[in-house]
Amino acid sequence: MEFSTTGLEGAVLVDLEPHHDTRGFFARAFCANEFRLQGLPSDFPQSNLSRNTRGGTLRGLHFNAPPDEEAKLVRCVRGAIYDVIVDLRRESATFSSWIGVELSAENGRALFVPVGFAHGFLTLVDDTDIFYQMGGPYRPHAARGIRYNDPFFDVVWPSEPSVISERDLSYPDYDPNAP
Repeated sequence: MEFSTTGLEGAVLVDLEPHHDTRGFFARAFCANEFRLQGLPSDFPQSNLSRNTRGGTLRGLHFNAPPDEEAKLVRCVRGAIYDVIVDLRRESATFSSWIGVELSAENGRALFVPVGFAHGFLTLVDDTDIFYQMGGPYRPHAARGIRYNDPFFDVVWPSEPSVISERDLSYPDYDPNAP
């Protein structure tokens, strides 16, 4: 695996190092030892699969409230997404900054999302599956979100979403002064 920084403290892109032969290729998608050597968490006790039938589906931007924050390792295993993370850590030098990267089955890339970030994605094609390794079990009482088009963050998406849940649309404007 190859690890590269993103410009947001703690957020890391993880690229496959495929070994090709006549059958195709083989690559490690996760290795706890390599993650530890990179100073990243290596314990992901829950994994989730998100299936999205239509291109233009937006999910997010989601995060967990303290003390139930969690890290994520996100990989697109079928199709393609524009994956976005937003730094919500007020003490961070990159607070309120965001990045967007394309994750696809073709490029095999994963994004490590640190604790304290909101995460969301927009599917770029129909029939897209995203596999998440989660830093903790689902805690519904801690689930929060920011609206994908919140003016405080000004995230630029590659296209306007055509499918989005009422919950994701209903998040109020972010208040940077709220506790």
